[in-house]
Amino acid sequence: MTIRIKKCTLESSHELKEIGYDTFHETFKHQNSPENMNAYLERAFNLKQVEEELSNTSSQFYFVYLDQEIAGYLKVNTNDAQSEEMGDESLEIERIYIKNQFQKHGLGKYLFNKAMEIAQELNKEKIWLGVWEKNENAIAFYKKMGFVPTGAHPFYMGDEKQIDFIMTKTLI
Repeated sequence: MTIRIKKCTLESSHELKEIGYDTFHETFKHQNSPENMNAYLERAFNLKQVEEELSNTSSQFYFVYLDQEIAGYLKVNTNDAQSEEMGDESLEIERIYIKNQFQKHGLGKYLFNKAMEIAQELNKEKIWLGVWEKNENAIAFYKKMGFVPTGAHPFYMGDEKQIDFIMTKTLI
């Protein structure tokens, strides 16, 4: 079993669109209405949106491969790409998603470590993320990784307002 990470480029947009759509749908389809799920997926994972995000120099995307197959991806943001104003000393982990069939292989932790490496290379003081209040597995994972709850913000799934907990880890 070989694990590797590869930085995404604009040429990766079709693959990123597919894995983003697939992993989000797999993760949250059972907890949301089909209408709200489809509205979100069409807005967040259309090709134009993915290309815009890939073109933003304050965002970075990485694929994680298990053997030769894309198993998941990571998105981190700095500066004005952060989904909340957290300051220049912060790095946001916006997305860590692993396809269901590849979970329980440590790939999420592998991507998390990549985010930590990026934060350290950029001399960030803290790393933060938003996690849906009902995503108990992710909350437990982030607590295990040293994150603490520091706030909340709204997240819209179609026309439904949901709450994401903001969790933060101080690096220095």
